[in-house]
Amino acid sequence: MHLAALHTPSQIQLNQNNNLKHFLTIEGLSRATLTKILDTAQSFINDQNQLITTPLLEGRTVMNLFFENSTRTRMTFEAAAKRLSANVLNIDIARSSTSKGETLRDTLWNLEAMAADVFVVRHSSSGAAHFIAETVSPNVAIINAGDGRHAHPTQAMLDMLTIRRETAKKFEDISVAIIGDIKHSRVARSDIAALQTLGCRDIRVIAPNTLLPCGFSEYGEGIRLFNKMDQGVQDCDVIITLRIQNERIDSPALSSQAEFYKMYGLNKERLALAKPDCIVMHPGPMNRGVEIDSAIADGPQSAILHQVTNGIAVRMAVLALAMQGQLQEKGLLEAITI
Repeated sequence: MHLAALHTPSQIQLNQNNNLKHFLTIEGLSRATLTKILDTAQSFINDQNQLITTPLLEGRTVMNLFFENSTRTRMTFEAAAKRLSANVLNIDIARSSTSKGETLRDTLWNLEAMAADVFVVRHSSSGAAHFIAETVSPNVAIINAGDGRHAHPTQAMLDMLTIRRETAKKFEDISVAIIGDIKHSRVARSDIAALQTLGCRDIRVIAPNTLLPCGFSEYGEGIRLFNKMDQGVQDCDVIITLRIQNERIDSPALSSQAEFYKMYGLNKERLALAKPDCIVMHPGPMNRGVEIDSAIADGPQSAILHQVTNGIAVRMAVLALAMQGQLQEKGLLEAITI
């Protein structure tokens, strides 16, 4: 979980004008930078709450490099790139030359030589996107689509956009509860960092001790830990439930899924303890009847499908801003104006 933390200076993500040129992690970025991403994403949603199409990245090539399985994230990145009029290539990593012994460096150098402008990277190893940005492809914008247990920055930003749009409250004035598998969740880490940067003063983490990372203090001050869910969700404005990530759990962390639902599943009774206008979020995919009851997931307070739409807008914003930052670095700013 800490591999990327060894080398995460904000400078690698920003150009000399302090504009985004890579998007690797929330940590190290300023409130102004995160707000710019949110404002840009909002500009891609019209007054009818529909996503717009724009020629901002016409002629540019976005390559989706997913070394780890994904459906929702890859498809929303593809949809985002196409709405920006970019060329999109989805690279089948399982059939790439890396499966034949070629190094990751050589594979990426060859893809860069094919006139790639952006790599969207998902990898099971923490720090993979940073390694690519620092070591392999300095002239290509690198967007982290999730690396190991470390970070999922675009998911965090779509969550922030959803909170901003659905609550219409300032981040300083809301209480957010994050429930579930904190230990293995890159979403939890990135959400917490984004909330802290945007000024949220009441972040509640709700989980059994077996699903908390060692040394929970790494997440910083102002975060409260609850082992009992009823206490944690009391008077919350936002509840984010997380998936139990069985594929990342090295040893049994739960007695059973049924026991987890009994203790930490979000149902009508627990949601009633939050504020009446509390919104419910989930990064997906959901395990109904484990983290969340279907009546809540499909109910009037659910913002889960709105997260998907907002995810396209945020990924449009990040692709456009990172491409703009790369062009500034090369002295070609006139190619894109946002």
